[in-house]
Amino acid sequence: MTLYLHELRQNRISLAVWTAAIALFMVACVVIYPEMETDMEEMGEMFASMGSFTAAFGMDRLNFGTLMGYYAIECGNVIGIGGAFFAALTGIAALAKEEKDHTAEFLLTHPVSRTKIISAKLAAVMTQVIVLNAVVLAASAGSIVLMDLDAEWKNILLMHLAYFLLQIELAGVCFGLSAFIRGGSLGAGLGFALVLYFMNLIKNITDEAEFLKYVTPFAYCDGADIVDAGSLDGMLVGLGMGYMTVALAIGFWWYRRKDIA
Repeated sequence: MTLYLHELRQNRISLAVWTAAIALFMVACVVIYPEMETDMEEMGEMFASMGSFTAAFGMDRLNFGTLMGYYAIECGNVIGIGGAFFAALTGIAALAKEEKDHTAEFLLTHPVSRTKIISAKLAAVMTQVIVLNAVVLAASAGSIVLMDLDAEWKNILLMHLAYFLLQIELAGVCFGLSAFIRGGSLGAGLGFALVLYFMNLIKNITDEAEFLKYVTPFAYCDGADIVDAGSLDGMLVGLGMGYMTVALAIGFWWYRRKDIA
């Protein structure tokens, strides 16, 4: 518990900054919607004729002139990219920073097993992801209510759930990777999240890359798919949670036996 609380205290500023930034962007997107609503139909038609760009962001299947279509595209990209970056950075730094900052020798001399150390750090990472998503959802829902907008709450909540699961998966996979990293880890975390994001864009553009949906977690966060089906793709979510479980298992195994630099 001591290490868990220490990790939360150590990351409190980062968590606060990322949470505030994403929440404010989400609120801003909602607040400006009524001002843009009169032009949404024209904007939707313009975006719908932009070929590959339209398909990449699912705008060929979403009505940008409605709140749900606008929310899925604009707000979805904010929480999708921002949340993915935060989860990846938090997860990838959890174990690697101990060797990078030369604090591992101090931490590992305490009468606490490596398994407990890893478990406490993982719990702290997941707690931060939960806090960020809870605050962002509250801010978004509150702004929709205050603006008195006609929202499709089921689809909005499903979208937020999808991005929460995406962040959990990314945080878990990056946490597992963190056990193998000795030096700087921020670039690896950001790069990993970006690669997965662009995989989804490529998958949306061409049918030949459809197989990428089984690799990138952004596939089950696609706003157009969620609105069309009214649910998440259970198979893709299950695959994602499976990847996370395997990565965590390997990370636990390796960190318990590795020689700490």
